[in-house]
Amino acid sequence: MVNRLVPELAVTDWRVSRDFYCDLLGFRCRYAREEEGFCYLEREGAEIMLDQIGEGRDFDGGHLPEGRPFGRGMNLQIGVNALAPMLAALEAAGVALFLGPEEKWYRIGDEEGGNRQIVVADPDGYLLRFYEDLGRRRL
Repeated sequence: MVNRLVPELAVTDWRVSRDFYCDLLGFRCRYAREEEGFCYLEREGAEIMLDQIGEGRDFDGGHLPEGRPFGRGMNLQIGVNALAPMLAALEAAGVALFLGPEEKWYRIGDEEGGNRQIVVADPDGYLLRFYEDLGRRRL
């Protein structure tokens, strides 16, 4: 099945970002176009594209980030089967969490959905919220 929403993040160094996403966050590189500073990543069905600013085609016209942190005002929520391996990799690399880990319950109609979650900033400051599903409960 084709993922109908795949964010493309403008980054300052696609290789540094790729290594962060793959080595610490557990993504795999499905393919790359090195001459364009581009790679397409996947983890457990979540997909994301990284595109280096100034390489290949840029969507400018005032839409490129001007300074860190990039992506102000948004975070990307990404479901994972287990947070523990990611937490261990981030800790071993000395990468501080932006938030968490925490258990959070969100109202969904007459139920609540639970997440065990963390938020981490990537090398350019994009906020990534990874969560394990804790299930549902009645209000």
